[in-house]
Amino acid sequence: MTTEKAAPAEDGWPVGLLYSRSGPTGVSESEHFLGAALAVEEINGLGGVLDRPLLPIARDPKGREDEYRRLATRLLLEDDVNVIFGCSRSSSRKAVLPVVERNNALLWYCSIYEGFEYSSNVIYTGAVPNQNSVQLAAYLLKNKGRRFYLMGSDYIFPRESNRVMREMVEQHGGEVLDEVYVPLEASEAELQKVMRDIVDVQPEVIFCTIVGQSARRIYQIYREHGLDPRRMPIASLTMAEEEIRLIGVDVCEGHITSATYFNSLKNESNARFLALWRARFGDRPASTWSAASYSQVHLFARALERSGSLDTRKLVSALRTVRFDSPEGPLCIDAENNHCLLTPRIGVCRSDGQFDLLWEGAEPVKPDPYLSTFGFSDFWLS
Repeated sequence: MTTEKAAPAEDGWPVGLLYSRSGPTGVSESEHFLGAALAVEEINGLGGVLDRPLLPIARDPKGREDEYRRLATRLLLEDDVNVIFGCSRSSSRKAVLPVVERNNALLWYCSIYEGFEYSSNVIYTGAVPNQNSVQLAAYLLKNKGRRFYLMGSDYIFPRESNRVMREMVEQHGGEVLDEVYVPLEASEAELQKVMRDIVDVQPEVIFCTIVGQSARRIYQIYREHGLDPRRMPIASLTMAEEEIRLIGVDVCEGHITSATYFNSLKNESNARFLALWRARFGDRPASTWSAASYSQVHLFARALERSGSLDTRKLVSALRTVRFDSPEGPLCIDAENNHCLLTPRIGVCRSDGQFDLLWEGAEPVKPDPYLSTFGFSDFWLS
């Protein structure tokens, strides 16, 4: 998938892939990369776009913000790329954003994030709080308890996500017992200290925005302390099938994730995606990270087919008129804010590492990145 120099534009459509396949979030970003690669291969296998192939140029920032910025600059200025699929953490998106805007390029960002951002040079295809956190808070308050413990990695997404969760919990009769943060690459001692605190205060719900290797280890420490997810579940926006496989499915059974995609979804588009995925990557499970990346490349290809150009203005204009039947359901962009309409879902991890749905939205939810309303009346709480 990697080339050192973009081919001439007349030979195809050069696009950048800027995902870390190593570093703190190397697992989930590798899934982003594989999802994008699968979509590129599928599109090119069907003849490309307007009879020209997509020409991917992949760079690995290794989880470092300075490398995201440097490699984004390299893609735009040296590799003649105008479209980048990339970044996972909000901190890396923030690092890349000035470079993308300065060069009037287009960044496709498929991770969930905390919202409260808009750029005409970014297409945000991941969920924002009104498409995952709101539904999760409502479900937990009604079904699991009102005593919450919030823990997260110390960067933008966890802090903002916990702020939103705290506001929803406290405004609807719940209590936040504590809110703690650990470094992105937390030590064993730091993670053990958090779990001892949880054992001491005995919350009814643990909302976890710790990510990467630290998140995988915290689930294992939870089990080592003999805690019971039926009585005190860890609820997450990010824990997905591949990381569950790495942690151990027996460790994760009973814990809860709010996401717009689960591998176990039963629909024709997901069945097709999974068939392609398994033929290419074997028994490595697809997840929300790979499905989202795969889908946004297809959405881009449909917009490119209409625009016939990689020009940012023309692509964005065309994008507002197309849709894609993605593995998670119909996918389209809200012209008001460049975010996707998405169907929220809440799942519980089962003994085989897949998820059973606890709740599913009736239809895609319009993105509200600035969270102008919590919208609890649409769910279970008044």
